[in-house]
Amino acid sequence: MIPKAIVCIIAGLGAGIGTGLAGLSAAAVISPMLITFLGFPAYEAVGISLASDVLASAVSAYTYGKHKNLDIKNGLVMLAAVLLFTVVGSFVAKLVPNTTMGGFSVFMTLLLGIKFIVRPVMTTKERLEHKTIRQKVVQSILCGIVVGFICGFVGAGGGMMMLLVLTSVLGYELKTAVGTSVFIMTFTAFTGAATHMAIGGMPDLFALAICILATLAGARGSALFANKADARTLNRITGVVLAALGAAMLMVKLVT
Repeated sequence: MIPKAIVCIIAGLGAGIGTGLAGLSAAAVISPMLITFLGFPAYEAVGISLASDVLASAVSAYTYGKHKNLDIKNGLVMLAAVLLFTVVGSFVAKLVPNTTMGGFSVFMTLLLGIKFIVRPVMTTKERLEHKTIRQKVVQSILCGIVVGFICGFVGAGGGMMMLLVLTSVLGYELKTAVGTSVFIMTFTAFTGAATHMAIGGMPDLFALAICILATLAGARGSALFANKADARTLNRITGVVLAALGAAMLMVKLVT
């Protein structure tokens, strides 16, 4: 068996790079690796992933905000809608038996990566400024409702869904989209991690500590790089990272 520390470091670094570069939720990387290679129970693996997300997303949001690539006002509006409809989505999911989309986040990561390579997001901040405050608020609420419901209903896709709607629907340029996404994820991940630990107890503390530190390091380095890179380069690198992570996770699912 692969040593626990090595799996946790690789999973954490991969998740951190995805978070800082593209707003990818750590749960999309850490959970399947802990489950597949270390035999962790799914609930415990998700709890560790969410806990790893908190500091990684927070430090990424701080880095993006420092470079003026963060929309806090609309981010807070969207955050409220996401949190509320995550609960609604979870409730509805309980009423619908055997509804699952286990590979949702994996395929979405892969397809979104290809999308950034083929059709990069070259929107500028000036385009967003043409929208009225009312338009921004309404769109943020509607997008938050969709993202939150999907997160609660299928239990996956939060980071990728937010990045997709922020760039494709709200018209954010890539850096501001990622910055706003990780800002929202800081709070959603904290809420999810606290809930998991309150219900399931403390997870494996060694794996938790290693994953948190590795994810934090990966997120910090990739966020610093992302904020200095030009838009086209960032799109291509983000696309390659997402496509590679998606393909790797798909292979893991196929061989297990």
